[in-house]
Amino acid sequence: MKETPLSNCEREFLLKAIEEKKRLDGRQTYDYRRMKITFGSDYGCCFVDLGKTKVMAQVSCELVAPKESRPNEGILFFNIELSPMASPTFEPGRQSELSVKLNRQLERCLRNSKCIDTESLCVVSGEKVWQIRVDVHLLNHDGNLMDASSVAAITALCHFRRPDVSIQGDEVTMYSPEERDPIPLSIYHMPISVSFAFFQQGTFLLVDPCEQEERVMDGLLMIAMNKHREICSIQSSGGIMLLKEQVMRCSKIASVKVSEITELISKALDNDKTARKAGRRCGFAESMPQERITALKKDETSMETSDVTDRADDIIQKSEVPSQSVHSPVVPVPGVGQVGQGLQDSWGLEEEEDDEEKEENENSDVMKMEEESRGGDVVEISDSEEDEVVVLQ
Repeated sequence: MKETPLSNCEREFLLKAIEEKKRLDGRQTYDYRRMKITFGSDYGCCFVDLGKTKVMAQVSCELVAPKESRPNEGILFFNIELSPMASPTFEPGRQSELSVKLNRQLERCLRNSKCIDTESLCVVSGEKVWQIRVDVHLLNHDGNLMDASSVAAITALCHFRRPDVSIQGDEVTMYSPEERDPIPLSIYHMPISVSFAFFQQGTFLLVDPCEQEERVMDGLLMIAMNKHREICSIQSSGGIMLLKEQVMRCSKIASVKVSEITELISKALDNDKTARKAGRRCGFAESMPQERITALKKDETSMETSDVTDRADDIIQKSEVPSQSVHSPVVPVPGVGQVGQGLQDSWGLEEEEDDEEKEENENSDVMKMEEESRGGDVVEISDSEEDEVVVLQ
């Protein structure tokens, strides 16, 4: 499914606003959208909100055989899922060009930069190593997926803990978190991607483009850098020619943004660690309110229960005393059955009354016929159902 193209009016409006150094959400040229980092209840689950763009990263591990070319190193694997929930242009169960592109960029940013010590993931040389798998799910698409994915992936890797193992001879024993504390990964640095969008052949520059700005841009430059100002990867797309001064200018801007984002990640990890140590609510439980079920909640007025007994005594005193007590209840209507000694049963009285009324009606009809016969008129009814013969005497 192809995305709906922008109309000419929308395109002209966006380009005109960018020329005047104005953006749709009120940001300045070099401003990032508000970034929020939260964690799940398990280690290695991270959510990143970059404006309306929402990404989830989940890290998992398993013991596998190493690669023949690197028998002493663990394996780092990345997988990006473009969910149709994020955008109607994403198709489920099929790798699009965008997903392949994002996957390669994430591998260049994190795996090729050697940010993780893969040799520490070796358990038995040439036989068993840890394979670390990072699954990145895009939950909502509003532009700049690469930056949000890189932040979510590196934060999830820093938050992840692998199980502890011991080796006795040829046997490898894996311990559960209850038996031994899990071990964090050995991470050297945190590479973070910063995206720059260019308009009108590089005349205008924007940081952190949203989805509508990505549709009208001429080219995109992505710089992955750590807080030590070391460029881990750099890649441009869109076929735009950039000058050396433009690239240097973008790298200086990226160094400032990377230091701010790294500080935010460190603060989020410290807060989560402190909350888990103190036994406070962390992960999903931190964002849950006290009253979990709010769908059927009703606003009820508070009731005062302090003087309930006094008010009950007043009501009892003001109530009238019944004149006489009725031992056997009187059945007011027929058709009610009661079982017990001294109780009246009116079950079937309706039928008896109906039978008595029928008998009285029949008797009255007979009396009328006798009186008519005494008057001298005799009515004879023939066998035929159609004709009636009346004989007058």
